[in-house]
Amino acid sequence: MTDSNRSGPLAGVRVLDLTSIILGPFATQMMADLGADVIKVESPVGDTIRQVGPMRNPGMGAIYLHLNRNKRSVVLDLKTEEGREACLHLVREVDVLLYNVRPQSMERMGLSYEAVSAVNPKIVYVGAYGFGNDGPYAGKPAYDDLIQGMTGVARLYERNSGHEPRYAPLTLADRTIGLQAAIACLAGVIHSRATGTGQSIEVPMFEGMAQMILGDHLGQRTFDENAPAGSMGYSRLLAEHRKPYQTLDGYVSALIYNDRHWQQFLAAIDRADQITDSIFSTHSRRAENIDEVYRFVDGILRTRSTADWLALFDANDIPCAPLYAIEDLPADPHLKATGHLVRTEHPSEGVVHTIAPLGRYSATPLNVYRHAPTLGEHTEELLDGLPMDSEKKQAILKAAKRSASEH
Repeated sequence: MTDSNRSGPLAGVRVLDLTSIILGPFATQMMADLGADVIKVESPVGDTIRQVGPMRNPGMGAIYLHLNRNKRSVVLDLKTEEGREACLHLVREVDVLLYNVRPQSMERMGLSYEAVSAVNPKIVYVGAYGFGNDGPYAGKPAYDDLIQGMTGVARLYERNSGHEPRYAPLTLADRTIGLQAAIACLAGVIHSRATGTGQSIEVPMFEGMAQMILGDHLGQRTFDENAPAGSMGYSRLLAEHRKPYQTLDGYVSALIYNDRHWQQFLAAIDRADQITDSIFSTHSRRAENIDEVYRFVDGILRTRSTADWLALFDANDIPCAPLYAIEDLPADPHLKATGHLVRTEHPSEGVVHTIAPLGRYSATPLNVYRHAPTLGEHTEELLDGLPMDSEKKQAILKAAKRSASEH
């Protein structure tokens, strides 16, 4: 897998990736999959997510492999003079710099927007970190769990289930804000190429997740900022019985949603008498009585098998699906048919199964064209063309080789 196989609508866009863990690498993975040339700058100890297993070899954990394919890795110690100098030389050649440490850290390393834009006025300088710089939380550390907790995710689970607060069992905040960061990078590039002027962009995790949560749950506060406690929340999402339905022999996911769905469903279960003038008759009446509606369906679905219900719902064009565990996804016939999982060869890790780039582009097809790099794999390649003192280059290369051998 080499650059010769690279295609995609972002071919010609170059990204300097100063991020680690999940949020930033997820953003740059999407851009790399779309054809951008992403240069991953790693410290001498490497991205922490490299150490998260399972793995065949140290520093090449599964999540790292998925998040960092289609990128090149250069090891630079940005706390040293030569590391910073090399980074600024790379800045001259890219469209975007994305970072996810606190802005104060970038300032201390001499890589503030002012320093970076001084060498590349067209640069799109994007920071994706915990809290916006205009608020009292500016500069505080933040991770996915903290942001989920602060934006109400764990309490929503408690309110919905009646159990203790819990985080969603996925990196919800990291990947949500990663998507927003990727969009911000591309919006900045469009503006920069149109005007010849770059800019600094802030994508804060707290505000970004709050936007998503409040978009569903602002409720009565939409109309009255002093609305009483308990008036916020989208009732359908918070209904106690909004969950997979138990059947005689398992579970099924189903959403009987619009008026036509309800008419079809009630007729199919011999309850046509409920189609008019009942809590099921209109969307508004169902919304006003949502938990009772879900409770009704819950009781009915326990009376037949999963296969019976899937057949009935399919026959009536009512949205339904089997209830999967994560182990079921790789074997799903639709994902197999669409090539969602791809088999790749990695020079150090052997056969690696990873998730295919998302979407189909008729003119600029997407593919996995580079394996996830070993630590500093492309340091020499990337330093080769930089107008730096040869002794400084050699110092960087020695440090990179030492890091690779140790990790």
